[in-house]
Amino acid sequence: MKNEKRSEIGARALGKSIRVSATKIRRILGRIRGCSYGEALVLPEFMPYKTCYLVSQLILSAAANATTNFGLNKSDLFISEARVESSTYLRRFRPRAQGRGCPIKKPICKVTIKLNSKKVGEIER
Repeated sequence: MKNEKRSEIGARALGKSIRVSATKIRRILGRIRGCSYGEALVLPEFMPYKTCYLVSQLILSAAANATTNFGLNKSDLFISEARVESSTYLRRFRPRAQGRGCPIKKPICKVTIKLNSKKVGEIER
């Protein structure tokens, strides 16, 4: 068996401590995963979710990282990886009757978007 070692040239953008639940961002990332760069910028604009702005900013940041650090062309980029990890909770307490307090858990997540070039993938094969 031949051990295939692939050197992946790609840029990524990491959004830490985003105050949104992971399921709300997952429904957006499921749509843009595997799309080209131009299509991934257009798709969130027409979705009716508030978190689309955060995702589009991460896509722009990953593309800027690709052109600055690796010299890749933006028209050749596509989204190779888009994932969300739920992080800790922001904990608050709401006062209730008779001196009690009920906890409020506000979710926090981490978003990773990775862009690769189509031309690099064709050369490796």
